[in-house]
Amino acid sequence: MRPRYGHCLAAGLATAAFASTMAQQPAPPPPAFAAPNLTTPGVRAMAVNCTSCHGTDGRPAEGSSVARLAGRPSEQIVEKMKAFKEGKAEATVMHQIAKGYNDAEIVALAAHFAALKP
Repeated sequence: MRPRYGHCLAAGLATAAFASTMAQQPAPPPPAFAAPNLTTPGVRAMAVNCTSCHGTDGRPAEGSSVARLAGRPSEQIVEKMKAFKEGKAEATVMHQIAKGYNDAEIVALAAHFAALKP
């Protein structure tokens, strides 16, 4: 049985035409996300993400090399988080984690940890 090259050629041309049409389409708009939950419970919920490395309430285990967040001035936390986010500070994972927070969330988290006892 001989293959039908006409069908393959037609399918290839159709695929190329579709790809060309799609390449000319404008990119879809980015998805609309919910506004950040900057209420006290919302910020506490975000802060839970920090506990696996920085310890409960921003207090890492004794002798840990991970930074203590509790009681640290909020300006320092904001500055460091923005440096991580922009790739200006060395990090193992914080440069990736910081990218997940917008500026308002960073400020809210910094205020939360600054208000905790060291």
